[in-house]
Amino acid sequence: MKPKIIGEVVHYFPKPKVAVIKLKSSLAVGDEIRIEGGKDTDFTQEVKSMEVDHEKIKKAKKGQEVGLKVKEKVREGYKVYKE
Repeated sequence: MKPKIIGEVVHYFPKPKVAVIKLKSSLAVGDEIRIEGGKDTDFTQEVKSMEVDHEKIKKAKKGQEVGLKVKEKVREGYKVYKE
């Protein structure tokens, strides 16, 4: 099955390693995501927690911007896929 694009990185905070992702479809804690961009970035990780306006949430819907911890540096414009 081809991974489905679910959003795009709109901001990255290097110190806490948090990416802000604008969602094009829903995302939940426990989902497996893949982030791809640039020439060196392509990794998969599980969504362990996410936040909207500093509030922890379990599920996010299309159109929301969520913050989630990422294991590698990302940049604005990187694509986010759900595996």
